[in-house]
Amino acid sequence: MPLLLAIPPTEVFLGILAILFLLLCSALVSGSEVAFFSLTPNDFEKLQQDNSGSSQRILYLKDKPRKLLATILISNNFINIGIVILSEFVLSNLISPDIFDYWAESISVGIPWLSLSKEGLAITFNFLITVVSVTFLLVLFGEVAPKVYARINNLRLARIMSTPLDILMRILNPFSAILVNWTKVLEGRLLLTAAGAGLASREDIDEAIELTVSNGEDSGQEVDLLKSIVKFGEVSVKQIMRSRIDVIAVDHRISYPELLEVVKESGYSRIPVYNEDFDNVIGLLYVKDLLGYLHHDESFAWQKLIRTNMLFVPEAKKIDDLLREFQKEHLHMAIVVDEYGGSAGIVTLEDIMEEIIGEIQDEFDDDPEVIYHQIDDNNFVFDGKTLLNDVCRIVGIDTSTFDEVKGEADSVAGLLLELTGDMPTEGEEIVQKEFIFRVLKVSERRIESIQFTLPETTASTV
Repeated sequence: MPLLLAIPPTEVFLGILAILFLLLCSALVSGSEVAFFSLTPNDFEKLQQDNSGSSQRILYLKDKPRKLLATILISNNFINIGIVILSEFVLSNLISPDIFDYWAESISVGIPWLSLSKEGLAITFNFLITVVSVTFLLVLFGEVAPKVYARINNLRLARIMSTPLDILMRILNPFSAILVNWTKVLEGRLLLTAAGAGLASREDIDEAIELTVSNGEDSGQEVDLLKSIVKFGEVSVKQIMRSRIDVIAVDHRISYPELLEVVKESGYSRIPVYNEDFDNVIGLLYVKDLLGYLHHDESFAWQKLIRTNMLFVPEAKKIDDLLREFQKEHLHMAIVVDEYGGSAGIVTLEDIMEEIIGEIQDEFDDDPEVIYHQIDDNNFVFDGKTLLNDVCRIVGIDTSTFDEVKGEADSVAGLLLELTGDMPTEGEEIVQKEFIFRVLKVSERRIESIQFTLPETTASTV
């Protein structure tokens, strides 16, 4: 039986060396993908403190994640193509073609009903051996092993590959730019499709809730509760927070008797403490911490009880994320900051819970959280600063009713300013869809009270 080596050993040896070199390159490039994209914030903090060239290159590459990933993928494809071509060349010359003819003839004799010709069988054997061997090499040594190593030694491999990838990114820039641009186009189309699908899904869920819940005595409350849970992840902190003008807070310089008076009048268990103004909140005072010092004189330094373990959150943060953060940090209150870094208000764990189950009243709450006056079945009077979500819940309409026109507004006064574009006058009526807003009282700076009128058909179903 004719066997191996139809070419001189030197050519086989050089071909094998080239394959091994390309396998090493494939391993490094594949591993660098895991290495760069598994770096943690702590790793980046260390790199920022380190002024070495490799650290700066890693930070530069990580700032361009799309281009970096495109460069890695393109490089890996070129390398793998080279491995396949060289492997086919080496194997086809390392193993004599006569051996494939011998195997094909043996198969034809042993399986006479096989429809393939001897030449077809020989080509099939050659192809299968090439594919199996190359696939095994690429998967094991070019993908699996290097990625396992990179997961454990990500920072070390990232430093090693920072220079080669920087060079490759510059060389392959035309190709990676095309790939990145096409990716952005596809991503935009997919996001639009997903958004449309999400909207339909949301409507389907609401309809399913209404159809599924029984028509019992408390079915309306059950429907509202389930819908609130569905919408929970879409609500931002700004929509439920208490604005700074309604926050009870104290300056850290006030005396102990003055502090006790504020605590007595407010009835709150946690009070923010600030330095000079509310934009500079320095901590929280837990009223329970004062219990052991109630009989101290006015010189008592109550400031030592201030707790500085606080949470600052942006207005745009979703309340489901905030709830998880409250659970993780074991906190019940956070200071809400606006885009300029100033304090916009506070948000509490109770505010989040009320977004699902409605208003929570305890034995110490003499007044309702939302102050309003109901004139009749379809007329209500609200303070201008009342949140739109609260208005909708009280009058019995969907909280998303004004989403298309409210812009950045979260209060009913903000909605009217968004609709008119100017400060309305007393007695002015603004009509939105079938709803009527009548301005009852306006000061120089804000809309103080508003009458909200439901359409007759809506009012009859509330």
